[in-house]
Amino acid sequence: MKYFNIIILSTSLIVGLLSVKSKPMYKVSISGTELGYVPNKQALEEKVKSSILEEEEKNVDNIAIKEEPEYVLTFVDTKSIGKQEEMIKDEMIEAVKQETIITYKYYELALNNQAIDAVDTIEEAEDLVSNIKEERKEALDLSIIEKYTEKKEEVKTTDLEVAKNEIQGKITEKIEEVEKQKAEEERINSMPEINGIKLAYVPVTGTITSRYGVSSRIRSSNHTGLDIATGSGTPIKVVASGTVTYADYKGSYGNVVKVDHGNGLETWYAHTSKMYVTEGQQVQAGEVIATVGSTGNSTGPHLHLEVRVDGEHVNPQNYLYH
Repeated sequence: MKYFNIIILSTSLIVGLLSVKSKPMYKVSISGTELGYVPNKQALEEKVKSSILEEEEKNVDNIAIKEEPEYVLTFVDTKSIGKQEEMIKDEMIEAVKQETIITYKYYELALNNQAIDAVDTIEEAEDLVSNIKEERKEALDLSIIEKYTEKKEEVKTTDLEVAKNEIQGKITEKIEEVEKQKAEEERINSMPEINGIKLAYVPVTGTITSRYGVSSRIRSSNHTGLDIATGSGTPIKVVASGTVTYADYKGSYGNVVKVDHGNGLETWYAHTSKMYVTEGQQVQAGEVIATVGSTGNSTGPHLHLEVRVDGEHVNPQNYLYH
């Protein structure tokens, strides 16, 4: 018992001496690199997060440390730290900040599921949607999309005072765009079909100077297509999507482009001045494939358009240029 009391007394003396010359602190390190000392584990991480929030100011949703610091409790000589303690903490903060992942949050306003602008908070987004719907009479498919990113440069929000006018303008543009798209869809839907292929575009606009089937002193047989006179250099659009099967000079046709649209449908565009496509090329409906010219057997700039079904030419006016 006597020895036990002596041990307790000795331990108390040692702890007392240590508490006078040193104090318990946590030695902090990341990836084996010693950073310094902190009085408790939470202090450093809280300081890091508060420092980031002060710098970022807004849009920060979450701060996560990729590699948690390692903490080892030890006694540190107070003289060895002294006034340098705050400086060491600053260095530690910067070191730990390098190991953090910051997630940013913002709110997009979308019209018909297409983003038109963004603001910082849900309150701002809700106020904008409410105000815009009150001011505009037409029904709008306005929605709010919560967005997250770890790249600060992707956060492109608009100041609330500016956003309303900008969004109103963008909504007007989007509505006009949607109306144009609907009008275009209606136009294409109203266009005729041949063997299930929609003839979506008229190649050129102009004056019909020679109709299908007519005879002429400049031809050895009846006209196999339709002649549309217009200015030289006028762009020629392909009537439907398909594959270019020919793009070269062909006798009386001059420069001619032939396009196979599938299902036995083929269109020819003759007397062109320039050709922008080559054999084997895929083209989309409405794409400019050539320009109007007067090459080959021609009395002036015009497009000679032929429509062929299963190898036989048919009257283009049954489908186009009514």
